[in-house]
Amino acid sequence: MDKVIETEVRLQRKKKLVWTLSLSLLLIIAVVIWLRAVLSPSLSQSEIITAVVERGDIENTINASGEVQPEFEEVITSPINASIREVMMEAGSSIKAGQPILLLDKTASANEYEKLQFQLESKRNYIKKLRLELEKSFYDIKSSNDVKQLRINSMEAEVENAKRLFRAGGGTREDIEQAALELEVARLEKQQLENEIRSKQQTMQIEMKEAAIAASIEESNLRELGRKLQLANIAASREGVITWVNRNIGESIHEGDPLARIADLRSFKVQGSIADQYLDQLRNGMPAIVKINDAAIRGTVVNIQPAVQNGIITFAIQLNEGDNKRLRPNMKVDVFLVTAAKKNALRVTNGAAFKGADQQDIFVVRNGKAERRKVRIGLSNFDYVELMDNVQPGEQVIISDMSAFKHARGLTINN
Repeated sequence: MDKVIETEVRLQRKKKLVWTLSLSLLLIIAVVIWLRAVLSPSLSQSEIITAVVERGDIENTINASGEVQPEFEEVITSPINASIREVMMEAGSSIKAGQPILLLDKTASANEYEKLQFQLESKRNYIKKLRLELEKSFYDIKSSNDVKQLRINSMEAEVENAKRLFRAGGGTREDIEQAALELEVARLEKQQLENEIRSKQQTMQIEMKEAAIAASIEESNLRELGRKLQLANIAASREGVITWVNRNIGESIHEGDPLARIADLRSFKVQGSIADQYLDQLRNGMPAIVKINDAAIRGTVVNIQPAVQNGIITFAIQLNEGDNKRLRPNMKVDVFLVTAAKKNALRVTNGAAFKGADQQDIFVVRNGKAERRKVRIGLSNFDYVELMDNVQPGEQVIISDMSAFKHARGLTINN
């Protein structure tokens, strides 16, 4: 009888232990679940921004800055030294070709023109004088040369007479030698005179040529100044809008100083600038995107300036829609230069979650949870980022800044 009671007691104790262990295990599991629910990071749906992974075209871009400028802008400069007498058109005014803009005081240049006229006339008179002197000198020397020739002819006759007289016994050998010596001297004098004639003629011809060149220069200067005086009537060469004009009446200006700018506001271009660290990626003909608020205008890079100033490279962008109504002179715009492109790529809307690294962690939302995944980043631009692996089309990705949860493996998304 005692053995039966002892067996029942042991069974009861065993059952009690099993129940105690089971309840303890259930309690531990409940506590773990509760702790995970309490300690697991969570976010409100309103605190995050998500985007759906999709397939589509994507371009890789580098950022630059730009300024809208008229595609054509004429800078009118002063052709002469003068002063501003009257301003006939104000900045912002529409103007037609030939319409006057400024009136200049041309007194100083007009006086210079008269001075050049006198100098040119003086040069021409000097050339006439040289020509007369040359003709007179040539005539005088030629006359002297003719006289010398007559004297030589006479001396030759005297030498022959001395020889005949010597043969007849009426003269001496010394008389012949004396006559021959005088003849030789006369011939040398004639040769010297002929050399002087040639030298004199060459010298005077050179002087005439120099004087003619000087006169030609004076004449050219006179024509150029006359042309500048005509241009000093400052007028528009084509239709446009005056964007700037020098309004300082009475101000002295020098040749080459700007007086006005005329722009054709029907078409625009963009003057871009970018850090020189991107020099190896910048090239003529590369596509460019100009952002104006939410609108994008495409274009092409042209005219890259070879000089680098303060670490900045400047270039021009020819726009496909240069007449777009959103464009305004001197407007600051964002420029995106397209360095590469890919079709049918896995892409997601760009956001603060993407830091520019080639590989990074993102959070993918599924069933109210956000799980961390490591992905490779491909091309990117201001609109999209290419995700090269570990995601599928249709999945939702958190694109807002998640740097506060960089150590979390997952998150709970609360509605």
